[in-house]
Amino acid sequence: MTLPAPSPRRTVSRLTALGALVALTGCGGGETKVMSLAELSDRSLTFALADVDDAETPDAQGAHRFTVSYSVTADGPCSRFADDVTATLNGQPMTLVPGGASDVGGRAEACENSRAYFNFDPAAWGREPVEDITVQLQDATSTVRLVVLKAKAKRKFTFQGEGTPDKLRVGQAYAFLWEPATEVPGPVEALLLREGGRAPGVLSVTQDGNKATIDIPAGTPQANHTLTLGADLVGTVGECTGVASCSGAIYHSQDFVLSVVP
Repeated sequence: MTLPAPSPRRTVSRLTALGALVALTGCGGGETKVMSLAELSDRSLTFALADVDDAETPDAQGAHRFTVSYSVTADGPCSRFADDVTATLNGQPMTLVPGGASDVGGRAEACENSRAYFNFDPAAWGREPVEDITVQLQDATSTVRLVVLKAKAKRKFTFQGEGTPDKLRVGQAYAFLWEPATEVPGPVEALLLREGGRAPGVLSVTQDGNKATIDIPAGTPQANHTLTLGADLVGTVGECTGVASCSGAIYHSQDFVLSVVP
């Protein structure tokens, strides 16, 4: 699986949710064993919803993706899904990554997680009502069900107050609301990268629930910039059957291309 291409302005973003997408982990002795879902029932299932609205690469692979990933045991073999495993998200097919031993990067004893992912259409999710996400994995031996409450939603930061988000003034404060309004993420982080620059500036953020207020410092160059707002939150599990435990997070970041003016 490929993650969104890294951007220099994201160097301090909190990627708790994306941590579940890391493909290689642990040892396992470099041995692969084809395992049924019943044999994997003592392992944990981690989920991650990545919702990254990147102005540079809006259609980057993995930017809008929900992933479920099995844990890897340090002293056991690397698991690989059996051929009859299927996975769906709200009834739609997910892409399976069987997993197994991997020598990527010279790590001969690394395991690639057995996992499944679903690339969602952010425009479609933005039009559709907020719903639970139900993931079901199935084979001849068992059924695994994960329900994440109210997770199917397009997250966004919405500009508040006077003016527009494409022109911000030096020395002033601006507020953005995280939506859906029923969620409280955090902490929200803000990065400001000047056009053609290399090192993003970390802006001060004051947060009140789902409202984040940023300050444009007095010394900010008057030029074109990209403002990146990002935050994550823990997903609420409504059902977890067929595995030892389920946990995960939701991450959203959003770019605003703007001018800083006097």
